[in-house]
This record gives sequence, structure tokens and C-alpha cells, in this order.
Amino acid sequence: MEYLSANQYIKKRFGEKAYKISLDGGFTCPTRDGTKGTRGCIFCSQYGSGDYAQSKAKSITEQIEEGKKLVQRKNKKENTKYIAYFQAYTNTYAPMEKLESLFTEAINHPDVIALSIATRPDCLEEDILPLLEKLNKIKPLWIELGLQTIHEKSAKYIRRGYSLKTYDEAVEKLRNIGIEQIITHVILGLPGETKKQMLETVDYVGKSKSNGIKLQLLHVLENTDLAKEYRKGTFEVLELEEYAEIVAESIGILPEDMVIHRITGDGNRHELIAPKWSLKKWHTLQTIQKKIQETKR
Repeated sequence: MEYLSANQYIKKRFGEKAYKISLDGGFTCPTRDGTKGTRGCIFCSQYGSGDYAQSKAKSITEQIEEGKKLVQRKNKKENTKYIAYFQAYTNTYAPMEKLESLFTEAINHPDVIALSIATRPDCLEEDILPLLEKLNKIKPLWIELGLQTIHEKSAKYIRRGYSLKTYDEAVEKLRNIGIEQIITHVILGLPGETKKQMLETVDYVGKSKSNGIKLQLLHVLENTDLAKEYRKGTFEVLELEEYAEIVAESIGILPEDMVIHRITGDGNRHELIAPKWSLKKWHTLQTIQKKIQETKR
């Protein structure tokens, strides 16, 4: 079974491979600053899911240059192109002046061919849409929405803080201003969810107007409330074969033209409690790819 990977999409769209550089704009989240809570989502690390982002103490240009150096250690090709990825915390949750300054600095970097912004569906106020539309006319803009699940019980458990309707409205807003890639983030393996429920979430995203999806394995990380629950024995994490089967079935029910931006995800090895099998990245990917090939649409 074939599927449209992010690498394939990027090569087709830009004519060459491009590398993501994770940036930290110094943002926070409404579930952390007291607006909707102070403890964040139950699974979220102290870095706001930006464990591999550059240091927020540096300017955006400095962060991009540092990221380029890391890529160039492995890739010696000249004139390599990059996607500037605002990943840590909620990247549209700040005063408009700050957002415009940071995003404009990133998108105008000569080696950056696209800008990717991770955010929450409830942090796309009407006043930010003109800025996103403007940026999208400079270079392609990708917006990543953290949905995680369509199931209300799970959403409440992870302290997501917004309704499924809010997600639907966010996708519609972004479609209306012509955003090229709307990418929905889904977590597989949330406590209490069955395989059927996970596939229902994937199917919902596939039938939404989202262009892409990230399938993320649930990681239990140190210094999170999820870690406390795990140590109490209130839930178990997925085994590799289980996860590979869910990913394969997920891809099988998604539209063939939907871009699969991720099929697993990397947990910070210094903070990962479970599942430990995910640290063996190549073995994990090979197992998933094998299961995908065995599965028919």
C-alpha cells in the first residue's frame, strides 16, 4: 500500500528535498498561562512539544542558522532548502506585533522555502487570519492543528480545552484564506481509547478539509501528569506491533492524496518513560512500513 509521505510531497511541490528547522518563539499556551489552566495538556513536556527546537534566547535568524549547521553535519549538499517550523507551545498565542515580527523574519530568510506553524484550533482569532493570508502569499504556509482525538471523554482527560466544533471551524477558516497545507495532529494510544476509537479520529480527519495528518505515538515523558498516571498503573502503552497495525489501518482509510507528515514521532530519550521500544527508531519505522505494505486499502 502506497501513501503520500511528507518527503514525497515536498519534492513534488518544491522540486527538491527540504529540511525542517524547529524554532522556539518564546510562546506559551492558554492551558498554561491561567486562561484555561496552568498545567498544560496531560502529555505535554516542559518544552511544550518543542524538545528539539532551537534556543528561544536566540533570534529567529540565529536559530535558523544553528539549525542549518545541524543539518549540514549530515547533508553536505550546497544550497540546501529549509522549512522554518514554529513548534514549541502555541505559536499563534501572542500579541499580533510579536507574531508578525517573528514570522516575517523566518519566512524572509533566503534559505527558507516554506513556513510551518503549530497551534491550537482555539487560538486562531479573526485578527490573525489576515497576517496568515499575507504570509501565505510570500511563501507557502503550513498550519498544524493539535486535535489529538475526536472523543470528548479523552479530550477532557488530556485537558485539551476546546470542542470538536472549534477544530472544524479552524479548518474552515484556514481553507477560506487559502492555506496550502492544513495538517492535523493525532495521538494514537491515548489512555482508555480503543483501536476503534483511534481509527474513528483518523477517519474524521480524513473526511475533514485537512490536507495532511501527523500520526503520533503517545509518549509518556518525565515531569508530566501523564507520567504520574502511568506510574499508578492506570493505563498501558501500545506495543510496537499494535501501533504498527493501527498506523497501517489508519493510512488505509485516509484519502490517497492526504499527506502523511508523520507515522510515529520522537520522544526525548532523556525523558521518555514509555514505550521504550520507540527509541529504536529504524526498527520502529521498518516494522511500521512492513505492516503498511501488508495492508490493503
